[in-house]
Amino acid sequence: MQDAVLAMLAKEPSHGYHLRARLRQCLGPLGESMNSGQIYVTLTRLEKAGLVVCERADGLPERPERKVYALTPAGQRRVAAWLTEVGWPKPDLAEFHLKLAAAAAARLADPVELVAAQRRELLRRLREVQQAALAEPAGSGAGLLLEGVVLRLRADLRWLDACERAWSGADDEVEGG
Repeated sequence: MQDAVLAMLAKEPSHGYHLRARLRQCLGPLGESMNSGQIYVTLTRLEKAGLVVCERADGLPERPERKVYALTPAGQRRVAAWLTEVGWPKPDLAEFHLKLAAAAAARLADPVELVAAQRRELLRRLREVQQAALAEPAGSGAGLLLEGVVLRLRADLRWLDACERAWSGADDEVEGG
């Protein structure tokens, strides 16, 4: 969650309420269960870590001093590192989806290229697991476990194919619209 919030701030400084609304929009129905205080706890932690700064901004008469959060240079470096991070031992699909959405919104990276990097990592891991499975004696318990890992990796690859199709189409809509 922290990295997704930082990436959304890379586009522009924002109020906590606006960040929460953007996260909920990106996550669709999964975002409905997001605790309203969670974004503010996250922003406080990021501020204490020196990744964001908080400034008071003029607001509406009923809210004269609203907090606006912006990235620090350390926050910018963390966003850049997060976008290039390729990890899939335990995929967090919602986090990866937020990475794609934030990268596209702030024009930090091409979502299709991020998907391609994840796919390369999954294919590398799939080859390793398949080789390990071939080395196991027939009927071994480890062989069954490895088969489960192969099936999971193949399912994740299919999901990445769907992500690529969706983000490739999003680029076409932007160019055509």
